[in-house]
Amino acid sequence: MDEYKNILVVADINNTEQSALARAFQIVKGLPTPPPITFFLSIYDFSYDMTSMLSSDERDAMRRGVIQQREEWMNKVAAPYLTKGVKFKVKVVWHHRPFEAIIAEVFASNHDLLLKATRKHDTLESVFFTPTDWHLLRKSPCPVLLVKNHDWPANGSIVASVHVGSESEAHVSLNHYMTEQAKKFAKPLKAEVYLANSYPVTPANITVELPEFDPTSYTDAVRGFHLTAMKKLRQDYGIDEEHTRVLEGLPEDVIPKIAKEVDAGLVILGTTGRTGLSAVFIGNTAENVIDKINCDILALKPHGYISPLDPNN
Repeated sequence: MDEYKNILVVADINNTEQSALARAFQIVKGLPTPPPITFFLSIYDFSYDMTSMLSSDERDAMRRGVIQQREEWMNKVAAPYLTKGVKFKVKVVWHHRPFEAIIAEVFASNHDLLLKATRKHDTLESVFFTPTDWHLLRKSPCPVLLVKNHDWPANGSIVASVHVGSESEAHVSLNHYMTEQAKKFAKPLKAEVYLANSYPVTPANITVELPEFDPTSYTDAVRGFHLTAMKKLRQDYGIDEEHTRVLEGLPEDVIPKIAKEVDAGLVILGTTGRTGLSAVFIGNTAENVIDKINCDILALKPHGYISPLDPNN
């Protein structure tokens, strides 16, 4: 499978350490043809645009000055991570909505992987996601890798959270996509790939409504269906049975448990890209899982996904 051809890394303006940039260079290290890396930042200061004491040309000059200062800072903090043979450039834009600026850059330069740093919450032992993170997870047309600020565990693992219980074409395609991406990342990160899947708990009240219902047989049948589907998926990619997990429960409980068990450095999730009120009040299953995982997250959209920010849409 082809490697990534154009990587975009969002600068972490609040830190000298750039964990997303470090991860990007870790990913491309050793590849036959390392893809170029763009180090990107969106900045904005309301006061520069609203002051009436400056002319339009003066405001433009001040913005250029701020952009130049940020470019110099980004080149400085990026210096420790640079690797010979990898094309690297810095880009700073003036935009009042960072997530829109980032996605516009993805479209403008055809980036096929986006990396952004997250941070571990001090008390909840989870990864803290900003509003920009959530917008990118929902609306980015390319895979989004959210990176936490420390190294991968030695001999760590990659967990692909597949959904083998569905026979819909969209889910089947997304399962293959997640597995392919897991194997793609495994080589440069020297990690083992695990496929993880959850299946629903039998409703407790169903025996009251249907006295003849046998919950044990039903649970066995559901588990058997998931195991059979998982076997087919893992065999398609040469993954052995010991590297698969099929457990009963909700994904937001099962996937974090498995990630901890195998010492995962990366969990791969499929997202639907839901927006609007449904995203606010319902939330994606992937987003419920993300709240409980303390490791890097790679979020993938199904094939054919069209971002609401696509300039050609």
